[in-house]
Amino acid sequence: MRVLVTGSSSHLARALLPLLCNHASIQQVTGIDIQPAVYQHPKFTAIQDDLTRVDLSKLLHQHDGLIHLAFIVLRGKTPITAMRAINISATQRLFDTAVALGIAHIVHLSSASVYGDGVMLQEDAPLRPIAGFLYAQHKTELEHWLIANHPHICRLRPHIILGQHAQTLLVNILRQPFYVKLPDPQPQLQVVHENDVARAILTALLNQAQGAYNLASNPCFSFRDAIKQRHRYAIAVSPRLAKSALNLIWRTTGIGGEIGWIDGVHNTLTLNCSKAQRVLGWQAENATQDILLGNVMAC
Repeated sequence: MRVLVTGSSSHLARALLPLLCNHASIQQVTGIDIQPAVYQHPKFTAIQDDLTRVDLSKLLHQHDGLIHLAFIVLRGKTPITAMRAINISATQRLFDTAVALGIAHIVHLSSASVYGDGVMLQEDAPLRPIAGFLYAQHKTELEHWLIANHPHICRLRPHIILGQHAQTLLVNILRQPFYVKLPDPQPQLQVVHENDVARAILTALLNQAQGAYNLASNPCFSFRDAIKQRHRYAIAVSPRLAKSALNLIWRTTGIGGEIGWIDGVHNTLTLNCSKAQRVLGWQAENATQDILLGNVMAC
């Protein structure tokens, strides 16, 4: 199989590309990213280009599989129109072109953020992203479009992805000694290791999986407990102060994005992953505690 990976210099791609290139069924991997390549392998060819401008038919020609990772998560100072151009417009053209060319093995990396909140949600739960969290809103809009236009395309919905190549913002949030003061019982969350997500992508690709699949590790955890476990004298801050501080950092430095995502700390969001286990034979190999400790203790 010859596979095209978009967003091939992304955090998750750094865990996925070695898995693809070392698999006997994968003969060639082509990666495209606006950033320079960060991975090298005899099977891997890197293209540095803008997905919003490249000739998609030429790009996809002679490929049997497509894995779409390219997405702006935290826009920083990127204009909203530019964020939407890659997250929605270019992605829709990419999938339309792939389907028109007859590519049957397609995997789209979505996100658990499309749900917004809920307890042990299955894949048929309503998609209600947090208002003001553009990444989640774009993922949700795209999922609705895929369901209406290309329902056979596989949509993986991982929870918070951690691991060696995790988003710096996520790692820093786990390491700092502050947590948002919330009433008990504490909202519950999940994480999933990047290697487990990479395995799910490969399995879905090779098996031509269709529809949506949740991906998460167990057990669940609360943000407060995760911080207090690392910092004996962790400090509780009000939701309003936390939001104001993050908003100031974003507006002055461009770090992060709209701080609507922090409203999610008030919500429990946990996933039922039985469908992935039943249909894909997938289950997380990395437990929550090991993932959290691995990320906060790394580097």
